[in-house]
Amino acid sequence: MKKIVSLAIASGLFLSSCNLPGLNTPDPQIATAAALTVQAVINITPSARPTATLSEHIEATPTPSQPVMASVADVTNCRTGPGLNYERVTQILPKDTVEIVGFSPLNYWVVSTSFGHCWLSAEFVTPSGNISAVPTVTAPPTSTGNAPEAATFLKNGWTFFCYSSGQADITLSWNDKAMNETGYRVLRNGEVAAELPANSTYFAETITLISGQSVGYQIQSYNPAGEANSTVATMTCP
Repeated sequence: MKKIVSLAIASGLFLSSCNLPGLNTPDPQIATAAALTVQAVINITPSARPTATLSEHIEATPTPSQPVMASVADVTNCRTGPGLNYERVTQILPKDTVEIVGFSPLNYWVVSTSFGHCWLSAEFVTPSGNISAVPTVTAPPTSTGNAPEAATFLKNGWTFFCYSSGQADITLSWNDKAMNETGYRVLRNGEVAAELPANSTYFAETITLISGQSVGYQIQSYNPAGEANSTVATMTCP
């Protein structure tokens, strides 16, 4: 920049001196050359340095997808497949939240637990998150083996004691006759009251049972191939 200013001043002085009184008029060619030199110097500009845009310095960061979670209102069995004939893997408690990893058109969610993946009936599940992103899965096949043999109640294999308050203590005992059962279910009036592990032979509970009311119990042995029920043990409070 200093060089440009110096050249301009020198040229200016040169041109001014040409106009001083008493001096001879300069050669027009010399004056023209000096003017062109000044103009050329003024027109010289430093080359522009390339400037990167902000977008060139920002790397695109993908937004991670949020997991879809499941919760239950009551203690819920989580099984190896969609149905009671599949073995129970674990139970999901109301305080638990588990990640949903799949959905079955049979209306079951597949969830991830510390015991591995298992199936929850959608009837008992409240999902949270973008469920449209959950992949559809196919149910695993059931066993091609035989259903287990039915249990039989022992002699005097059920007892009950009725209280005036409208409650009754119930006890059940049976023969574990099956060799290939996954477990046992206690059915109370046809509904599942409890699930017990394989080789179980005893169950007890206290229920509401008022005078004149009856209740019936069955023991159901099961495995992936099917189930078998015992006879019905009926009890009636006097």
